[in-house]
Amino acid sequence: MKQSLLVFLPAALCLTAPIERAPMLENFCSTGTLTVNITGFKNSQGEASVALFNRADAFPKSLDKAVKVVFVGIKNNKASASFENLPAGQYAISVFHDENNNKKIDSNLFGIPKEGVGASNGAKGHFGPPKYKDAEFTFNGATQTINITLLYL
Repeated sequence: MKQSLLVFLPAALCLTAPIERAPMLENFCSTGTLTVNITGFKNSQGEASVALFNRADAFPKSLDKAVKVVFVGIKNNKASASFENLPAGQYAISVFHDENNNKKIDSNLFGIPKEGVGASNGAKGHFGPPKYKDAEFTFNGATQTINITLLYL
């Protein structure tokens, strides 16, 4: 019984994505780089907020509950972000154009975003933000690229 726990424990730890792993676990876990290419910006002002989620209750707005959030520059109305050493698993991406660099999505009186928004799989909301299940994709643990086109509502 003790031997089987030693075999399955490292594998179980690899499934809890992402975690800080001890060096000895690196041999058991498949990690890689996820690149997110974003197009459709109406201008190159500000930054792109790119948030990686692995739970439905946080997606797409609770950036504090995201696996990781990066803000990247925009050049020629395009941006690209990378998440390195990412364990294989199920994820969803949300993106917004932070035109005024305030690190939050600005919305109008009705809650409709004033800035461009996008999600993995081209997921779109219907009378609200997109659902995690519509934006969810499988990261293969190697090298993978996701393309997202922003929409201005």
